[in-house]
Amino acid sequence: MHISVALLLELGIILASLSLLGTLARRYALSPIPLYLLAGLALGEGGVAPVPAAGSFVETGAGIGVVLLLLVLGLEFTVPEFTVSLRRHLPSAWVDLVLNATPGAVAGWLFGLDAAGILALAGATYISSSGIVARLLGDLRRMSNRETPAVLSVLVLEDFAMAAYLPLLAVVAAGGTWQQALLGVLLALAAIVAALTMSYWWGHHLGRLLSHPDAEQLLLRVLGVTLVVAALAEAVHVSAAVGAFLVGLSLTGEAADRARKVLSPLRDLFAAVFFLAIGLSIPPNSLLPVLPAALVLAVVTTATKVASGWYAARREGVGRRGRLRAGTALIARGEFSIVIIGLVGTGHDRLGALVAAYVLLLAVAGPVITRCTGSRPSDPQRSPRRSTPVS
Repeated sequence: MHISVALLLELGIILASLSLLGTLARRYALSPIPLYLLAGLALGEGGVAPVPAAGSFVETGAGIGVVLLLLVLGLEFTVPEFTVSLRRHLPSAWVDLVLNATPGAVAGWLFGLDAAGILALAGATYISSSGIVARLLGDLRRMSNRETPAVLSVLVLEDFAMAAYLPLLAVVAAGGTWQQALLGVLLALAAIVAALTMSYWWGHHLGRLLSHPDAEQLLLRVLGVTLVVAALAEAVHVSAAVGAFLVGLSLTGEAADRARKVLSPLRDLFAAVFFLAIGLSIPPNSLLPVLPAALVLAVVTTATKVASGWYAARREGVGRRGRLRAGTALIARGEFSIVIIGLVGTGHDRLGALVAAYVLLLAVAGPVITRCTGSRPSDPQRSPRRSTPVS
């Protein structure tokens, strides 16, 4: 079997560089996410040190990374408690949609974009990055904080909204009929209902099936089933991240605790690749001309995201500091915004550059702002599945 020397060399340099950046961030009690994103920008096409041989591996690893991030996040909670939280936060989802999609739609209208472009920019400003937020909650040890269920509910409801939004955008961008758009939306909504129902009523059977005393068997079973479910979710235009999250919710008790232990190192590796991939996807030379507009849009939607998270956390009865933590945790945009621009095609190059600059600004600034709001870490000996969250 032939192994590419260039691929091995580039991957080795990438992983060693990420290790150094991670060490630097930890030394100053920061999340390494902004440094990983900037490293991706430097290593992408047009950057200071491109890595063409490793590009396909990084792209594949990024998809696995976001799946693992949401899987491990789901392991922190149970289906009943999270279902209750989702129902409670339906009003939060509407507030989030109105506050954050509106600035993108208005900006698209001001820029003279067509209907597909306006719809795409509204989606890009609306959707937070599940991958970045999931990693931040772990890095800042906020899993057991009282505001965390509100943050997760908003994130998952956003991903559910994307299940209806993406088919609609694809039809509008292709010039399809409203009947085609409606059919795509209805199929996606039906898939969401089916997934939630199966997870709620039969998730405990999945937990018993995957549980095994041998760590290797547990890893293979959980990861294998998660990737299959993620693939099925993606096939019906539901986020693969949502599928992975539902698998994590289905595992409870000792099985969930052991799964977290065996999956955490793998998650950390592919999560780093995921953040690197976002930076790699953005051509540096396209950023400067659209930077002023992206900066204005970033400032406006930072404020609207904080307001969304504040409202959601208030519904949980959280105090002012917790509401601020919830709002800032949702600031980062990432993978979905990039996917949205890919759907509208090459006829919107100016829009692509604008969203790329916007995503980079918030993917870097979001974790920094979140860290600066102050974190109240949870007791590392306590698990959200078995204890009352701290205030």
